[in-house]
Amino acid sequence: MSQQGYVAAPAYSQSQPGRGGFSAGFGPPNPSLHYGDPNSSYLAPQPGVLKSNVPFGSSAPVGPLPPGTHQFSQTNFQNGASTPGQQIHRFQGPPPSRNAEPSYPSYSHQSQPAYPSTASTSADTQLANQLNSMQITSYASKPEDGCKPGPSTTPSSRVSSGNPASFQGPQLPPATQQQIALPPGLQVPPPANNANGLCAQTLPPVARYDGILGPVPPNSNMQQLSGQPPGSGYHPQQANYGPQIAGSQLSYPGAFPGGPTQLAGPQQKQLDPDSIPSPIEVIESDKAFRGGQIYATNTRGQVPPLVTTDCIIQDQGHASPRYIRCTTYCFPVSSDMAKQARIPLAAVIQPFAIVPPNEAPLHVVNHGETGPIRCNRCKAYMCPFMQFIEGGRRYQCGFCNCINDVPVFFFQHLDHTGRRLDHYERPELSLGSYEYVATLDYCRNNKPPKPPAYIFMIDVSYRNINSGLVKLVCDELKTLLDKLPREEQEESSSIQVGFVTYNKVLHFFNIKSSLAQPQMMVVSDVGEVFIPLLDGFLVNFKESRSVVINLLDQIPEMFADTNESETIFAPVIQAGMEALKAAECAGKLFIFHSSLPTAEAPGKLRNRDDKKLLNTDKEKTLFQPQVNSYEALARNCVANGCCVNLFIFPNQYVDIASMGVVTMYTGGTLYKYNNFQLDADSPQFLSDLRKDIKKTSGFDAIMRVRTSTGFRATDFFGAICMNNTTDVEMAAVDCDKAVTVEFKHDDKLNEDNGALIQCAVLYTSISGQRRLRIHNIGLNCSSQLADVYKTCETDALINFFAKSAFKAILSQPLKMVREILVNQTAHMLACYRKNCASPSAVSQLILPDAMKVLPVYMNSLLKSWVLVGRPEIPTDERAYQRQLVTAMGVADTQLFFYPQLLPLHSLDLKSDIVPAAVRCSAERLSEGGAFLLVNGLNMFLWLGVSAPPELIQGFFNVPSLAHISTEATSLPQLDSPLSKKLKSILDHIQSQKPYTMKLMIVKQQEQPEMLFRQFLVEDKSIYGGASYMDFLCCVHKEICQLLS
Repeated sequence: MSQQGYVAAPAYSQSQPGRGGFSAGFGPPNPSLHYGDPNSSYLAPQPGVLKSNVPFGSSAPVGPLPPGTHQFSQTNFQNGASTPGQQIHRFQGPPPSRNAEPSYPSYSHQSQPAYPSTASTSADTQLANQLNSMQITSYASKPEDGCKPGPSTTPSSRVSSGNPASFQGPQLPPATQQQIALPPGLQVPPPANNANGLCAQTLPPVARYDGILGPVPPNSNMQQLSGQPPGSGYHPQQANYGPQIAGSQLSYPGAFPGGPTQLAGPQQKQLDPDSIPSPIEVIESDKAFRGGQIYATNTRGQVPPLVTTDCIIQDQGHASPRYIRCTTYCFPVSSDMAKQARIPLAAVIQPFAIVPPNEAPLHVVNHGETGPIRCNRCKAYMCPFMQFIEGGRRYQCGFCNCINDVPVFFFQHLDHTGRRLDHYERPELSLGSYEYVATLDYCRNNKPPKPPAYIFMIDVSYRNINSGLVKLVCDELKTLLDKLPREEQEESSSIQVGFVTYNKVLHFFNIKSSLAQPQMMVVSDVGEVFIPLLDGFLVNFKESRSVVINLLDQIPEMFADTNESETIFAPVIQAGMEALKAAECAGKLFIFHSSLPTAEAPGKLRNRDDKKLLNTDKEKTLFQPQVNSYEALARNCVANGCCVNLFIFPNQYVDIASMGVVTMYTGGTLYKYNNFQLDADSPQFLSDLRKDIKKTSGFDAIMRVRTSTGFRATDFFGAICMNNTTDVEMAAVDCDKAVTVEFKHDDKLNEDNGALIQCAVLYTSISGQRRLRIHNIGLNCSSQLADVYKTCETDALINFFAKSAFKAILSQPLKMVREILVNQTAHMLACYRKNCASPSAVSQLILPDAMKVLPVYMNSLLKSWVLVGRPEIPTDERAYQRQLVTAMGVADTQLFFYPQLLPLHSLDLKSDIVPAAVRCSAERLSEGGAFLLVNGLNMFLWLGVSAPPELIQGFFNVPSLAHISTEATSLPQLDSPLSKKLKSILDHIQSQKPYTMKLMIVKQQEQPEMLFRQFLVEDKSIYGGASYMDFLCCVHKEICQLLS
């Protein structure tokens, strides 16, 4: 499995075909520079090759550039690739970063005319001159598209919107125009007409003082230089900008070790936080526009509602966005265009996503012994993209264009439009998603599969017995085994169950229904594990109920007097896999484990948690397994259809990076409960166990993604195993697991045909039937970059960036991974600015409307514990979060990187409506309020020091804040309307997420508030991450440097 991190496109420090030469004023490219190359060092940046330390961003305008840095030639305003005689200067890749410097040394541009009295201007003054007034407005496309600047507007002008779009078509919701209230005396640039549906946002400029970013000071000496000739190689522009930008490296403000962490100098006039793009506004706007409506998937390339919008999805030929979401719904036609924009072309596929009851379940197609109909050449399955010809006797494959004969049993006449008469009667012709019943050709050894089995493997070492965990698990299983998943038409589940306990040795149990008492068999040779019994180990729970219940009663007593504290781990997995292999069935292992496996056995681990490795090139080893045997074991498990679910209860370091490998490769789930306390933590654990056992899963699964000609799937990210470049293998895949697939061009795409994707998952159902689940989606293609940016989906982009970064840290230093993220953000936004936005002062930060909140998500990703090496953050926690995010779908990563913050003091008891979330910042908290913060793994109830007594009484049934115990992890059961309302909100949130969140009660100004504030992602982090505002300023400066 490739461990290569994601590095977009070729290094932009190298010249590209079709770029044209470098005009005067640009130094020649340095072919030795590549992003984050640790071996390359440089003292001064090349002209035109300026360092970017900013994350991926979106497009909204922010502040002016200096005179002579006319980054736009008048003939360069075009969408898409350059045409002959019209060469575009693409951005040069930023050189590798060194330690951030506190200020920007000025340099003279070799081929720029000298500016009177500016050569000695300090970096601070130059930057102050560069960044003038910040404002957010909406920018449409370039003048060539028929767009002229509109009349000037004042800060108090109303928000205007474009024409409302039809909901089911490919149009987007009306673009919003937002304006920032500016301080007196600051000039507001005029908005442009929203001509082609591209809406940009404009933000105000910012200055850097003494190495830190901050707003421009009120009376800074803003020099306007007029009449200066532009830099050679550019046509003159009418606008005059500030002086040349000083060319030093940009540091990510207060970001990570090696960068400044404290803001220095006096606080200057603050930019209004409401003036920068808000994720909450984007979410609420989409809910208002598309919430509760029917979204029909009848149009190729249409952008679906956001994952946060609740609507009814109607499959009319393309897969529901519940199954597939894309980073953009319009692919660039050529690889050159893709390299220019550097927007990753990817799809996040969640093949078993839950479909709500008000939407149709997947139809199952059964062609009997003939099996599914497939293209003879590319093996794509029959789908709505196949074109029937010659009166219905043949069809042309939509993926490879091969002409195939229609099987006799499948023949049907065509109507006058060329569509089959039975089009709407056949799911495989009219729907984007459906299932086929597979034939024996799709089964292992050409034999029909058996129903899967669940094996419960319980660590019975001293600590687990003593904590009450073993008894808790056994008591819960007595009732839970009645609720094993089953097919709708089945009376009871077909899943078989088995039990193993272990410490330094393994104990197998014979629970055959004919026995009066269960029998135990001990395997002490853990070096060469074997299965001591076949008949009686895996049983049907309904048939062996009395023996199983008897066993579960006996296990806690059997080991009550144990003093054994050492445990094994790898042999436990090996035993479970061998049992499934002997039974010739797929299945899941449920392992309940609590400590580092230090007993002498294969897979023995040592404590290697070394904080000295943080922020060194060896830090990546902390995320790699310390022994190779776990990866080999994982591949064996996948080959035998054995999925491993691990419930771990550590009270110290247990090396999640090693122990979690098998879980990750096999498509399993890892659950972690630190310092497990029976009273406080059992509700969370039991809820997770119940959810997991009841999940509908596909077993022994293989997924393949096919594409139409011109592009192909190249990289895969998820809880998966790959033994070749095309087949994604998963011992099991459940409703919460998503695989993110990246695509690359291998030829030019056709705008008429679009880009077609088919995902096929071959799996065994819970009843033991071999099936194929098919998802199809069609995307548009365009030679206009504006179309690509217009259909981007930020939530899918952040899912891709997180997974690719979290994979890259296995092989690259974290600093390099962060720089790649920052550089890519700036390049994406600079490309939009250069090729799609209307001309404007360089002080305007222009973000595409579809990506305007990308910077806040990217900043949150950069501040995530996985990417921040700090001694305060436990290594296991970082490895744990890395593993979880790698398997997440779009909705889960969206919430994880931008938590939901609900003002509970605004609850309306007479309505079912939940109060709208507020922005994730301490500025939104109020002393008199109560707020609920949720990110999918954590849940906090924050109480202000002046929270109203009636609120406290309603939630907790105590008279004041002082009487509330912060040790509580749940709300008391009360009859009050407030309590019932809050309970219903909590239950609803929990039901939507794969992991149960333990409630943590936090009082304002008390110690636990420090942890809570780490989740306010728009604020500066105590672990060294920039605030959203600082990061936006940083991105803006980076873009200015790329374009200068």
